[in-house]
Amino acid sequence: MPDPRAASQPEPVTLGLQPLTVEQVVAVARRGAFVEPLPTTLDGAGDYAPTLRCMQASADWVADAVDRIATGDGPPPAIYGINTGFGALAGKAAFTDPADALQLSRNVVLSHAAGTGDFLDEEIVRATMLIRANSLVQGYSGVRVELVNTLIAMLNAGVYPAIPEQGSLGASGDLAPLAHLALLVSRPPDPSEPDDPAHSGQAFLNGKLVSGLEAMQAAGIERLVLGPKEALAFINGATFSAAIAVLALHDAEQLVETSEVSLAMSVDAMRGYRDAFLPHVHAVRGMPGQQTTAARVYALLRESTLARGDVDRDLSIEDTPPQDPYSLRCAPQVIGAVRDTLAHVRDVLTTEINAVTDNPIIFAGPGDSLSLARGLKAVSGGNFHGQPIAFAADFLTIAITSMANIAERRVYLLTDPAQNRGLPAFLSHRSHDADGIESGLMIAQYTAAGLVSENKTLAHPDSVDSITSSANQEDYVSMSMNAARHARRAVRNAEGVVAIELFTAAQALHLREHHLNHGHPGVGVVAARAVVRTRAPVVVQDEPLHPYIEALRDLIRSGEIVKAAAEAAGEAAHASSD
Repeated sequence: MPDPRAASQPEPVTLGLQPLTVEQVVAVARRGAFVEPLPTTLDGAGDYAPTLRCMQASADWVADAVDRIATGDGPPPAIYGINTGFGALAGKAAFTDPADALQLSRNVVLSHAAGTGDFLDEEIVRATMLIRANSLVQGYSGVRVELVNTLIAMLNAGVYPAIPEQGSLGASGDLAPLAHLALLVSRPPDPSEPDDPAHSGQAFLNGKLVSGLEAMQAAGIERLVLGPKEALAFINGATFSAAIAVLALHDAEQLVETSEVSLAMSVDAMRGYRDAFLPHVHAVRGMPGQQTTAARVYALLRESTLARGDVDRDLSIEDTPPQDPYSLRCAPQVIGAVRDTLAHVRDVLTTEINAVTDNPIIFAGPGDSLSLARGLKAVSGGNFHGQPIAFAADFLTIAITSMANIAERRVYLLTDPAQNRGLPAFLSHRSHDADGIESGLMIAQYTAAGLVSENKTLAHPDSVDSITSSANQEDYVSMSMNAARHARRAVRNAEGVVAIELFTAAQALHLREHHLNHGHPGVGVVAARAVVRTRAPVVVQDEPLHPYIEALRDLIRSGEIVKAAAEAAGEAAHASSD
């Protein structure tokens, strides 16, 4: 792994000083941004001092509670997860031996590592480690600084834990996948017990699947004996759900901007009507996302002689019908609604990645603005429940599915000779009287149709599902990780659809401009097409299209198309999606 602090790397990320952002999660997950370790003592802690004091107060309370349990007179108090079992086992007899509390922490990690399925991508695991560390650093979880710093050390050393993708119900958080992660972090509490590699989880080391013990040793990171409450704090919380949803959101936001560019290309390629993008139309409705989308497309079409109509010119009698199909004319209303939905999703996920999400929560008395009147107390609640993430991920999937649906309809318009306003059938480069010899881009539209059809299935909301678990103690769950996984796949499918629209519109523009002499595209469209051409040439005869579609999917992720189009069209074409 390259030095995360090299000049080409993003800014280092600090935890505990300011809220974590979506962009920081992406920088750590994908670009290896360095995460600053926390100071281990208050001496010289500087700005970290309030964070360390809050963490120390809750950790001290847990330690004191265990001491009181061991030495107190009469029946010991039952403190969930510290001297009781978990879930439906919480009502069993409370423990009195502090050694049992340590073994309880170890056992919950071992028993909960029950996931299955393919291993999650490295970027998801890295995002999860960062978000989990940020939750614990808030100081309400009763954990030591060393636990947070172990996660940070793993990130900075490039340790890639192998985490099965299935097994979470999204409450009590993502228990199974987080337990697989905790296996790498933790070791047996009894020094006489062998540290069995088979009980240390798994990780990828130099592309090879090895034990967690071997991976941590190779990175020079010491594994910890998890103290009372620390294992429960580690695995409680829908953190994998949040990590997957954050990455999907980031990609969806990039895709929306690219979709607006591909829409502008399609408007020019169809010789569409600019009137539908005039700001006056969208101002009288007042939807912010709709106004942003329309303004961007209108700017991208500047100086186009292919697009017809404008604020200073009416349509001529030859312009019939004097309006476009919905997939062009109503695109600002659809894509704009997607923008507004993603803005809501961003608000929810930004709150979640800065939240305390385990159980119980330790309110640490003096100096804590949230302290209770009685001072110190462990409060059992449900912040681990992933319902907010599940809703957000489902909304994201529904929105991105709609955006892909309308993009596929534009691909269909461009390839159908009955509707594409004079273009060859399926955009074949051969002359009209050779129709039928070559298929052109016919099957690219099939592929887009297959992708949107799959997304319609993925868009069935996971958040309305639940299944009872833990002997009915956990009787309503969120399915947030399923929702997040489906959102990520839906975004990837939608990237394929937009890639096909870029490819199709670029081919149509070439035919419109160079074979039919119908005019030239707008300034933003010209710039976008030039970038598309770096990965996908004009198709002059039938050939495999797969390499071009995949190259354009990668190009969408790079942001190069959006950047080039915005620079050419001016600031109005590059409104932020934040």
